[in-house]
Amino acid sequence: MPWNDNSGNGDEPPKANGGPWGSGGSGGGGNGNGGSPWGRPGGGGGGQGGSSDIEEQMRKMQERFSRRGRGGGGGGGRRGPSLGPGGFLVLGVVALVAWLATGIVIVDEGERAAVFRFGQYQKNFTPGFHVHLPAPIETHEILPSERQQETQVGINQGESLMLTGDENIVDVQFRVFWYYDAENPENFILNIDNGTPLVKAAAESVMREVVGKSTLDAVLTTGRGEIAATVRDQLQTLLSDYGAGVNIENVEIQEALAPAPVRADFIDVINAGQDAERLVQEANRYANDIVPRARGEAQQILQRAQAYRDQVIADATGQADRFSQILAEYRKAPQVTRERMYLETMERVLNRTDKLILDSDSGAVPYLPLDRVNRGGN
Repeated sequence: MPWNDNSGNGDEPPKANGGPWGSGGSGGGGNGNGGSPWGRPGGGGGGQGGSSDIEEQMRKMQERFSRRGRGGGGGGGRRGPSLGPGGFLVLGVVALVAWLATGIVIVDEGERAAVFRFGQYQKNFTPGFHVHLPAPIETHEILPSERQQETQVGINQGESLMLTGDENIVDVQFRVFWYYDAENPENFILNIDNGTPLVKAAAESVMREVVGKSTLDAVLTTGRGEIAATVRDQLQTLLSDYGAGVNIENVEIQEALAPAPVRADFIDVINAGQDAERLVQEANRYANDIVPRARGEAQQILQRAQAYRDQVIADATGQADRFSQILAEYRKAPQVTRERMYLETMERVLNRTDKLILDSDSGAVPYLPLDRVNRGGN
């Protein structure tokens, strides 16, 4: 091997010389032959002494590499490699690319980015790929303009207790749903400091004002929807005056309860009010059923009376006309008219009675109740 110097005469055994990795000839159980590059003896009797040499050589190699990694150490250590002009040029190019990359903006759908030059607002970026001057010359901030934000008020102790207009205490918990202003996202960034707590504080202030002008019954029962709508409008006006860059979507009252010590009594009052409302509705339903029916019957009676009146008037008018016609005929022939009137009258009278006609020559006694005898025989 190149690292073994096997010089000597032909009759003498070769002497073991150390290679570049150290000597390997005198290990325990060795036969004097040259060692391998890893310190393994070349002879056949390797035993425990051979494994110890391997561990010793490996330890020396680790120490040498560790000294090189530290740039040289203790005595004969070597210095680390120098980058040279080419290495510094590569590092400069990488640093320049990384600096220019700070001006690349990718705005996702539903987001807006506001660009600032040395802290002064410049423009907005819509969804897509955009480029601006690298930092710190120009910076940007991205806001989720189309994602609904939610702020809860009243979950912490002390926030929910409010005073009503009739000097009662009520426990109110509500939520505010809002969006960042997509048209002017820079307002939320520049005009207010830490905008989310501002929305919460403004919502709590407006709710206290509206509740302070309302009665306890309105807050607990029927007026909650109207109160929520009023708070939404006033809160939007207030934040617009601040230039907060916030659009209020809705205000939802989750709970409106009386304070805990008197909550049971208020529940009884509310239940009594609901019972009263139910009875009023039942009375209205009964009135809506009976009143139209009575009006229909009254109208029917009036119509019958009107018909009877028209009939009586028509009959009287007819009788008067008939009498006028008879009078005209009577004046023309009085005797004939009297006989006709007599006969017609007798016809009407006798037509409704039982009649018994007796011949004067029959010999019948006219005093017998012949009409009863006639009905008995039938």
